[in-house]
Amino acid sequence: MLISMNWINDFVDLRGLDIPALIQRFTLSTAEVEDVYEMGRDLRGVVAGKILSVENHPDSKKLHLLKVDGGDKIYDVVCGAPNVREGLIVPFVKEGGMVGGQEISMAVLAGYESHGMCCSEKELGISADHSGLMELPDDTPVGRDMTELYGIIDTVFEVDNKSLTNRPDLWGHYGIAREFAALSGRELKPLETVSLEQFDELDPIDIEVEDKELCYRYTGLKVRNITKKVSPVDMRIRLFYCGSRAINLLADLTNYLMLEMGQPMHAFDCAKVDSIRVKRFDAPFTFTTLDGTERKVDENTLMICTKSGNGLEDTPVAVAGIMGGLDSEIEDDTDSLLLESANFDGASVRKSSTRLGLRTDASMRYEKTLDPEMTVPAIGRFMKLLLDIDPGAQVISRLTDVYVKRYPQVELSFDKAYVDRYTGIEIEDKRIIETLLSLGFGAKQEGDRFTVQVPSWRATKDVTIKADIIEEITRIYGYDNFEIKTTVSPLYPQRKSVQNKADNFVKDLLVQTYKLHEVHSYIWQDARKCKILGIEPEENVKLINAQTPDHEIIRRSMGPTLLSVLQENRAFSADFGVFEIGRVAEGLNGDGLADEHKKLGIALFSRTEGEKELYMRLIGMVKALLRSVKRVEPELANCEPRFKWQHPRNTAVIMAGGESLGWVCTLTPSVLRNIDRKAAVVCGELDMDAFAGLTAGELGYKEPSRFPGIDIDLSVVLPEGMRFADMEPAWEGAGHLTGVSLIDSFQQAGRRSLTLRFGFSSTEKTLSKEEVQPIVDGIVEKLGAAGAVLRS
Repeated sequence: MLISMNWINDFVDLRGLDIPALIQRFTLSTAEVEDVYEMGRDLRGVVAGKILSVENHPDSKKLHLLKVDGGDKIYDVVCGAPNVREGLIVPFVKEGGMVGGQEISMAVLAGYESHGMCCSEKELGISADHSGLMELPDDTPVGRDMTELYGIIDTVFEVDNKSLTNRPDLWGHYGIAREFAALSGRELKPLETVSLEQFDELDPIDIEVEDKELCYRYTGLKVRNITKKVSPVDMRIRLFYCGSRAINLLADLTNYLMLEMGQPMHAFDCAKVDSIRVKRFDAPFTFTTLDGTERKVDENTLMICTKSGNGLEDTPVAVAGIMGGLDSEIEDDTDSLLLESANFDGASVRKSSTRLGLRTDASMRYEKTLDPEMTVPAIGRFMKLLLDIDPGAQVISRLTDVYVKRYPQVELSFDKAYVDRYTGIEIEDKRIIETLLSLGFGAKQEGDRFTVQVPSWRATKDVTIKADIIEEITRIYGYDNFEIKTTVSPLYPQRKSVQNKADNFVKDLLVQTYKLHEVHSYIWQDARKCKILGIEPEENVKLINAQTPDHEIIRRSMGPTLLSVLQENRAFSADFGVFEIGRVAEGLNGDGLADEHKKLGIALFSRTEGEKELYMRLIGMVKALLRSVKRVEPELANCEPRFKWQHPRNTAVIMAGGESLGWVCTLTPSVLRNIDRKAAVVCGELDMDAFAGLTAGELGYKEPSRFPGIDIDLSVVLPEGMRFADMEPAWEGAGHLTGVSLIDSFQQAGRRSLTLRFGFSSTEKTLSKEEVQPIVDGIVEKLGAAGAVLRS
């Protein structure tokens, strides 16, 4: 939302104050200011000039030769605007002046000297209209500085709308002015309005609120004999600076009042709308809104209607709180109006706006739960502005006010000790009372006790408890004025669970030892990213009201998520890996809740290693995790893939303690190609809940030998179906054996060959080959009995 400081100055005299510092203080106390714009400061020497004569350029069909009175002398000007004419008063930049940040100097155009420039509104930066010269009123003083005449020089700041969600009173300049008055210690001027009691003798408007659940208040007034059609220049400038555009006087006035007071209003052409019915319809129908779009309105949407004759059903003329209808809009020849100032249920407006796909400045304000007490003052203010512009306008009805729902008066009481305890500082009683009064609260003190009446514009859903009053006091006092003190609250150490310890240990090992990168992702499958990988998302639990259809399905595996990370970052490095401990869901439990599991996902990418080497490296990581954290030796066995993107032969299950903990795999060729045609990719998954629940093995100590050891390498050919685990009994319990490791593995003539390295040592002496040979022979014999054939 854009706020004009010139507009604020109408209600609070801020002369002599540091405006940038005041805006910064507003950020610290009230709402976040996103940006500040200095408007009109790129203009210099722009005056109201009168065109005295117009001659056609002898060599151009578009250009004209003008004599322009700049107030100090007559200037020769060459101009190509289509609407030039004698007697017209326009913005004129004298020679040596500046417009749009560009200095205007004498120029020769088509053979004639031009000593200035006549301007459009767009060139002055006060609207988007560039169709011709800006036409000023006939009574504009010639030679008068335009920036002073119409308040073109202004400071405009932008407030983050999100920071105003709970402050409906700040959706207009007058509410913002109240904040500046409190922050600066200056007086807030009352709004000038027309007394509406003077029209009580006139006939009322036929207004009926049928839906008393969604319409809290509906106020109307009829006016005729409106002759002015164009808004004053200064009003149009303010509207443009605050993000709106000028349309016509009546539409501009309703927009102006909304930006000034925060109360949306609507003007109906009185020739088309003579009575009001506020209701919902029993069946859906189509309705054309002011923007020319035909929209489907359902039975839950509140509508403003006018009474139809001949017993026919009421005719809809507006969507309540959102936008008027095309058939009842104000047109150029409209000379009478029925003015609406109403209050609707905020939740209803928000839901209707979402269903219709139509969010307007009015609906954004109604969504915040506006103060119903604003409807009458807004009409009084509207009439004040209208009569100042068009004194001949006549009110032809009494103020008709249907007040359905009133918010209760909120009164809060507390003592000084409560303030001191919550703030932690000593704030004077006088300062407390002055702060609350400046914000519009009713406040009185009896001894140490304060009684506060919350004003209606803060009582809809904003200030409801005593702590809210403390916030009002402290934010105006200034949070930056608080002395920083160490808390006296006791701090207790947080004990980590078994799951926390396992998670942290795993993360440390993968980052510090294996140099992997931790990532954080969402719990759903991203269908768009899966499509890039060539992975079909599996049916699973779905999100209700997902932001996009691509994010509906909760993931069953961490794999596709991490593979997408590899695909998107494949240019990062020739070799890298990522991991994440995240959540997956595997359908529903018996109680109807999602069957959630915490999983560790790992994915490795390499352009320098082959798929086999990368696969073995991943297996080594998994084994290291189980050995280091749980002191458990895992087993791996080939298994059927769970997912279609896993390679049908190179997928293995991870077993420990007789329980399946996860899997490791390579990818199907089609998915691998979609990631990178020249790289190897493997991934794996570990169930962290099952991992944390594993019983840790005994922590043993084995004294390292002081003597040199002996390594013996054996190459064996395995029969079909034999695994590494099947060979382990051959060397279990072998004397002086300290370890067995896999050195090499390859396929030959359809059979698998392994090279194993056996390490032998003694803590008492240096072993000789003669002492080790019988042990090796025993191992070879057992391997042979199991079906393995010794190669060397």
